[in-house]
Amino acid sequence: MRGRLHTAGEIVDIDCRVDWIWSLLVEAAAGGMTAPVDSVAPTVQLVVESSRQRFDDGGSVRVTRGARLGPTGLIFADACASGFSLRIKPCADQLLVIARYRPDAKIRAAATVLRSRFHLITRSVLVQYPALWWAGVHGRAPLHVSALTSDAGPILLAGPGGVGKSTLVAREISAGSVAACDNLAVSDGVDVFGVAEPIRTTTGRPGAGRRVAHGRREAPWPGERPLSLRPERIAVVQLRDVAQTSCEPIPDDVASRSLITGTLMAGELRRYWAFGATLAAASGLGPALPAVEGVARRLAAALPCHLLTLAHTSAATAKRGPETPTPSLGKLFAPELDGHGR
Repeated sequence: MRGRLHTAGEIVDIDCRVDWIWSLLVEAAAGGMTAPVDSVAPTVQLVVESSRQRFDDGGSVRVTRGARLGPTGLIFADACASGFSLRIKPCADQLLVIARYRPDAKIRAAATVLRSRFHLITRSVLVQYPALWWAGVHGRAPLHVSALTSDAGPILLAGPGGVGKSTLVAREISAGSVAACDNLAVSDGVDVFGVAEPIRTTTGRPGAGRRVAHGRREAPWPGERPLSLRPERIAVVQLRDVAQTSCEPIPDDVASRSLITGTLMAGELRRYWAFGATLAAASGLGPALPAVEGVARRLAAALPCHLLTLAHTSAATAKRGPETPTPSLGKLFAPELDGHGR
């Protein structure tokens, strides 16, 4: 089974020889998996083998616990406690990733009991983390953000997990906007390239989509997903016990701090930092530390920055009534656009 996925600004070609793993990868692509195009070379090549034999690590040296570097590349014995053994090798303009599923009894038990966790780790170690690291080699840094269009132009939503960014994205899409990403992206400080993944929201009907953490459900990406966006403003999202959603300007250093801290706190990236550092140490390629701070500061210095305070449900219901919806992003930014243009 072969497919192609555009994610994090990279072209990932997948050759998977295990049916159930292929199903997980298709689900993770959220409708973005296409047939490979032979005339366009991929930048990341993933091969999932059916073999459960350990990789030959003859002539290798230890990079760190669980990772050895040898003539055939860097070997992760158990990448991010996923049960997958990986052999990763940069080859000129392409990153080669070969994976074998070799779980021990503990990993097999965890995969059975904590299925959502296992699915998230699988898509991370097989596709997302290699693409994120290779994007870093090409000068892009990971960000925990949402990037979408609106009546106010392309917007970058920053802030920690759980403040309502995904809900805003789902609502704006249902109103006709398009989004490049729900939670994860990479950026060079100018453009934002989305990481392909299902959209997650607490507003989906019961029984629709895979159940994941924090009471959310996943769903395929609704409509077309642009591969990148060039944001025209940044909105730092926060959730507060207030009756009315509000939007106000903030200094760029406040916005960049939110971009940085939100990224470093993100659960989706918790295992990535050690994964990427191990690859950087072994290969000598890319930054030793992802340039999150530099990219965040460049974005914030170049764009208007705002604080978007979302009304907490209990306070909003008590003072406005349950039928009053949160204003659209276009309406929230309307006073600024009317006064200053875009």
